[in-house]
Amino acid sequence: MPADGLVSQMRRGALEYCVMALIRQTPRYGYELIEALGKTGLLTTEGTLYPLLSRLRRDGLVKTEWRESTDGPPRRYYELTAEGRRALTAFKNEWTSFRGAVDGIL
Repeated sequence: MPADGLVSQMRRGALEYCVMALIRQTPRYGYELIEALGKTGLLTTEGTLYPLLSRLRRDGLVKTEWRESTDGPPRRYYELTAEGRRALTAFKNEWTSFRGAVDGIL
């Protein structure tokens, strides 16, 4: 597998949990998430984020709330649910173990 495909596959696997981690402390709207993920290089296209957020909402991991904006139209803010917090904690525990195992081999 070319390096591009490998990185893309790893990014896809971790992206939803990175999004959940970004909204763990404070609710954020879509464009804020796009900016934060873009700075890290984890998000290459905006078209990836909104379907992911819809799936997280459908799966009960995030809830949404429309809020008025002083800069334009209302914005949809995303916030973790209790189930989302549990899923993020489980991922974090597994990630730490997985990362340690891979680092140990590499």
